[in-house]
Amino acid sequence: MILPILSLLVAQAAVAAIPSPEQDRLLVCQREARSDPTSAIATASAWLREAQGTDRSYPQECLGFAYVSLLRWQAAEDAFIAAREARAATDLSARAKLAAMAGNAALAENRSAAALQHLDQARGDATAAGDTPLAGEIAADRAQALVGLGQLDQAAAALAEARRDAPQRLESWLLSATLARRQGKLDEAQTDIETAAALAPKDPAVGLEAGVIAALAGHDDAARQSWRSVTELAPDTPEAATARGYLAQLGEAPKAP
Repeated sequence: MILPILSLLVAQAAVAAIPSPEQDRLLVCQREARSDPTSAIATASAWLREAQGTDRSYPQECLGFAYVSLLRWQAAEDAFIAAREARAATDLSARAKLAAMAGNAALAENRSAAALQHLDQARGDATAAGDTPLAGEIAADRAQALVGLGQLDQAAAALAEARRDAPQRLESWLLSATLARRQGKLDEAQTDIETAAALAPKDPAVGLEAGVIAALAGHDDAARQSWRSVTELAPDTPEAATARGYLAQLGEAPKAP
């Protein structure tokens, strides 16, 4: 699987379409969390001391973002959960996003069991809110946690949900291809990686996985082509380094007699 870096949910604030003063303040605090996370922690902590009731959710969320910037995953997880618990019980989509952020923070430390607990909670909130695309994104994150727990059939089922409910999300197709390939289902893997490539033709992770699937299927020329595209389009990425290693292992194509 790809590394469980925070998903798109963590890159987005759980705010409404028409922001309130508290939500505007959160956006300012988030910007500070990205540029100066230690100062953002001080800002959010002072804000938290003065906040009351459901408004306490916003400084907690900002704390979570600041801890993410510092790679303090457990602290981020705790802050996002505190933000969810403080958010109004009727604000189900926001509560779902915050629980998903907590789950992603746990995934970043490979704590799959904790991640799954948060993501199950997030899925319940998203479903209750009728937010199908969000439920699909969460399903892809749940699949990563399930793979980490060795529950591959359950992970495949979660990815089927993700592809159905959030079909434009690249990670759903890339994860599906990787899991199918690991299970020896190369035809399924090929179909899924082709969809991933259509969504993001220049993504190095997609090109790397496409080459692995091609090589396992005995299509060495296609594998070389995929890996070379990674080294050419994204030469300084970790995927390019891996692709160069694969190319060295595979060797040059045999010359025609």
